[in-house]
Amino acid sequence: MAHNDPPGIIAPHIPADTWNRAQATGQPVVIVTPATNESAITLRRVLVPFAIAGAAVLGGWGLVAALCFLLDAAAHTATVIAGAAGPVGVGGITLKLARKH
Repeated sequence: MAHNDPPGIIAPHIPADTWNRAQATGQPVVIVTPATNESAITLRRVLVPFAIAGAAVLGGWGLVAALCFLLDAAAHTATVIAGAAGPVGVGGITLKLARKH
């Protein structure tokens, strides 16, 4: 007796006794597989790049805001130090760092 295996990749999903009974009696075997669309664009495939780009943009704006804050603080610090120091002279040349109003 020749043993006939089920065709194709679906072989592990058909019980052997069902397949052998169908082969012996000529009864048809109905195989139902879910339909998949391989070319479909999933939500995750679209959402992940946008999430990464959004995080990069927010990080960039955060760096810009931090840099602006640090430059503002440095400018205020330099103004306060220059105002408190008064005129600075080196080798006979005197510079006035800040004007007092």
